[in-house]
Amino acid sequence: MNFKDKIVDKFKSNKAVIENYIFMTILQILNSLFYIIIYPYVIRVLGVENYGIYIYTVSIVTYFIFLINFGFDFPATKAVAENKDNVKALNDILSYIFTAKIYLQILSSIIFCILIFSIPFLRNNKLIYFIIYLQTFANILFPQWYYQGLQKMKTVTIIQVVFKLISLPFIFIFVKKVTDLSLFATVTTFTMLAGAMISFLMIRYQDGFKIKLISFNKTKSWFKQGTPFFLSTSVGVFKEQGVTIAIGAFFGMKDVAIYDLANKIVIIPRTLLMSVNAAMFPKIVIEAKKHVIKKIIKYEFILGILVMIFIAIFGKWVIQLLGGEAMISAYPLSIILSFTVVSWLVVGAYISFVFIPNNKNYFVVQNQLVALISVVVFSLIGYIFSNSIFILICALALSGLAEIIFCYYKTFKNNLL
Repeated sequence: MNFKDKIVDKFKSNKAVIENYIFMTILQILNSLFYIIIYPYVIRVLGVENYGIYIYTVSIVTYFIFLINFGFDFPATKAVAENKDNVKALNDILSYIFTAKIYLQILSSIIFCILIFSIPFLRNNKLIYFIIYLQTFANILFPQWYYQGLQKMKTVTIIQVVFKLISLPFIFIFVKKVTDLSLFATVTTFTMLAGAMISFLMIRYQDGFKIKLISFNKTKSWFKQGTPFFLSTSVGVFKEQGVTIAIGAFFGMKDVAIYDLANKIVIIPRTLLMSVNAAMFPKIVIEAKKHVIKKIIKYEFILGILVMIFIAIFGKWVIQLLGGEAMISAYPLSIILSFTVVSWLVVGAYISFVFIPNNKNYFVVQNQLVALISVVVFSLIGYIFSNSIFILICALALSGLAEIIFCYYKTFKNNLL
C-alpha cells in the first residue's frame, strides 16, 4: 500500500472522528467569533462599564449552569457512544439526564433568587441577572453530549449557526445606546433558548425519543457517575469565573471588560484546539492505545507553545482592532493568559485519554483542587508584593503549570502510560 492509499485508508477508518472534529471546531469557533464580531460595536455602544456588568453577570450565571450540568456530559457521552445502536438505552439515557437536570434546575433557581434579593449589589442589576439566568434552561434542552456521543455534531453546528446569525440583526437594530444593556442580554438569551428548543423538538419528533420524567431515586446512579466530574468542573469554573468576579469586586467593571478582551484573544485558539480532545474522546475511550495517547499529549504541548508565540506577535494588533487604544492594556494580560492554552490542552488530554479510560476519575477532582489551591496561594503571595490585576492573571497561568505537573506525576506513579 503506497503513501496515498494509507492516507485515504486512515481517513476512511477515522471519518466519523474527523467529521466530528470539524463540526465541533466550527461550533467552538462560531461561539468565540460571534462575540468577537459584535465586540467592536457593543463595547462602543454600551460602554466599557456596562459591558463589564454583562460579563460579570455571565460569570455568576455560569456557576449555575455548571451546577445544573453536574458533570453529566462525560459519562453521558460515553454511554451514548457505547449504546449508539440501542434505541431503548438511548431513550433511557436521555430521560435520566433530562430529569436529573430538571431537579438541579429547581434547586439552582431557589439559590439564585435568594442571592439576588439578599445581596444589594446584585439586586441593583436584578433585571439583567434574571434575563441571563434564563440561559440555564438552554443547558437542559440542548443535549450536546448526545450528538457528541453519536458523532453527529453537524446537527448541533447547523442549529447554532442559524440562531447566531438570526441574533445579529436584532443586536445591530435594537442595541443603540448605553441604556440598552437589557435589550442586548435579551437578544443573546432568547436566541440561545430558541436554538435549544429546536434541538429538543428534533430529538422528540425526528429521532423519535419519548423523554420521560424519572423519580429522583432512579437518577442516583447518574449523580454518582457525574459527581467526580461535577467536583472537578466546579473547581475549574470557580477558578476561571472567580477571577472575573474578583476583578469586578476589587478593581471595577472597566477592568472586567479589559480582562474579558484579553481572555477572548486566548479563547479563540484554545477552543479551536480543545475540540480535538472532545472529537477524539468517543473513539479513544473505547480503543485506548498508550503510544497514540503519548503522541497526542506531545503534539498538543507543541501546539500550545505555537499559540503563545502567535499571540505575542499578533495580539496587540488584534486588541487595537477590536477595542481601540483604550483597551490596549489587555495585550500584556493576553500574553500571560496564553499559557493556559498549553495547560488546557495537555491537562485535557490527560483527563480524556488517561484518567477517564482507566477509571481514575478521582484524579480529575484532585487535579482541579490542585489548580484551585495553587491559584489562591499564588495570588496571596503575589499580593504581598503588589496590588495589581496582573497578580491574578499570573496566578491563573501558574496554576495551569501546577496542573500539568500533577497530571504527569499521577500518570508516571500509577504507570498509566
